[in-house]
Amino acid sequence: QVQLVESGGGSVQAGGSLRLSCAASGYTDSGYCMGWFRQAPGKEREGVAAIYTGGGGAYYADSVKGRFTISLDNAQNTLYLQMNGLKPEDPAMYYCAADLCYGVGKVQRPADFDYWGQGTQVTVSS
Repeated sequence: QVQLVESGGGSVQAGGSLRLSCAASGYTDSGYCMGWFRQAPGKEREGVAAIYTGGGGAYYADSVKGRFTISLDNAQNTLYLQMNGLKPEDPAMYYCAADLCYGVGKVQRPADFDYWGQGTQVTVSS
């Protein structure tokens, strides 16, 4: 059973930066798709970024491309999301997610993931 625990959320002024972390445990030797999602009040959960534990590229939603960077430390079983240039439209609960897969080619849908963290809140003040 994969377990995910996010941390690093908080409040920052517009234009500022935050780095989210997602500590994972319970992995098998298989490859996993890993993703960051966010959900603002009254809105659907949306994919932000995706990456594969077996290597390859990273993929981003258009709304965060050039500002956010997803990365993976396989040795530490930790997923990161570096968020720079935060905007007033970025505040949300941010979740990391994981599932067994053979690779990532795009930002995926929430329904593609079975394992979720509890979320970490990001607030941006103008």
